[in-house]
Amino acid sequence: MDDASFASLRDQFPALSRRVGDRPAVFFDGPAGTQVPQRVIEAIADYLTRCNANHGGLFATSIESDQLLDEAHRAAADLVGSDDPGTIAFGGNMTSLTFALSRALSTTWNEGDEIILSGLEHDANYTPWMLAARDAGVRVHVIDVNTDQGTLKVDEYQSLLSDRTRLVAVGCASNAVGTINPVKEICRQAREAGAMSFLDAVHYAPHRLIDVADWGCDFLVCSAYKFFGPHVGIFYGRRELLESLQPYKLRPAPNDLPGRWMTGTQNHEGIAGTRAAIDYLAEIGRKAAAEASRREALEHAFNAITRFEQTLLKRLLAGLHEIDSIQVYGIQNPDSPHPRCPTLSLNHRDMKAKALAQKLADAGIFVWHGNYYALPLTERLGVEPDGMVRIGLVHYNTAEEVDRLLESLKQL
Repeated sequence: MDDASFASLRDQFPALSRRVGDRPAVFFDGPAGTQVPQRVIEAIADYLTRCNANHGGLFATSIESDQLLDEAHRAAADLVGSDDPGTIAFGGNMTSLTFALSRALSTTWNEGDEIILSGLEHDANYTPWMLAARDAGVRVHVIDVNTDQGTLKVDEYQSLLSDRTRLVAVGCASNAVGTINPVKEICRQAREAGAMSFLDAVHYAPHRLIDVADWGCDFLVCSAYKFFGPHVGIFYGRRELLESLQPYKLRPAPNDLPGRWMTGTQNHEGIAGTRAAIDYLAEIGRKAAAEASRREALEHAFNAITRFEQTLLKRLLAGLHEIDSIQVYGIQNPDSPHPRCPTLSLNHRDMKAKALAQKLADAGIFVWHGNYYALPLTERLGVEPDGMVRIGLVHYNTAEEVDRLLESLKQL
């Protein structure tokens, strides 16, 4: 797909028609939640209109609802690269799903065991494990960060692994500086040490193809509202682990998968919207391969999305390099061989992050300020309590919007 093809996709997003004053709004706030295409809105409304019912009934609306939910499990399995829909559980959000797993998994730990976390994390892949380790009497190691590049000190990781390591929990990509971590290698080393691996793919999911089979991870979480869907969390786990671990659950709740890990009545309309978001992404891929399966179409889609987003990112990084008053955190070389998502954080020499975000908001450019829950990193960078300003590009953004941001920053 070329730039014009991606520009045409914008017509599917009603929110992108919003204006601030006499100019179109620019949505660079995607890392905190992307906008949604019309089909997602219609899928949610259709569910509530046509088959709004609870699970397991013998009447028409419940049967239709369950069929729709089953298809959503298949779609989510295709998204993450699993051939088993039963390995997918839905929940309120990634944070609650991670807390649920940490609570169950920590009951298998013993005093003297160890876990390994990363200093590049969203706090939802940090504090749940810290609390679980505290309660179980387990030691925590944290992989340090190269602060100049916003990358993990991966050479340090292997020295932290031992036969006492029970879990390695790492993000696929930083939600603050965009760094993509070598998760396949991290999972391989964890597996060889006899440890389980848990991946946070929340920030990775709208930009690159998730592949749990290739990566060899034991667990993975992501959130639909970060990849053009509604507020629904998605949890993948290897079947044998999901069947053997004991979740905290109610007595009448099912013991088989996937219901075993889905607490209470789910957000059915949101799950319907999640399937629609996945199918939206697959449709992008079918422009190159019309007869492709959903998984194959997703592969084509993310190949195209990655190429387009990297073009925007290079344009942004090159422009920022020319503004002396701006400090960029993380990988700054647009041609760096280290993979990264089109997300970066910056600060202005003469104003705090909140003031800069307000200036941009007044100009109709929507960005986030603060720490975006990436507290382990912002503490390590020494930018607390003010944090940074985050610019997040996704495939519905344009080169013209990037230029508009750069011009606004130059005018400051």
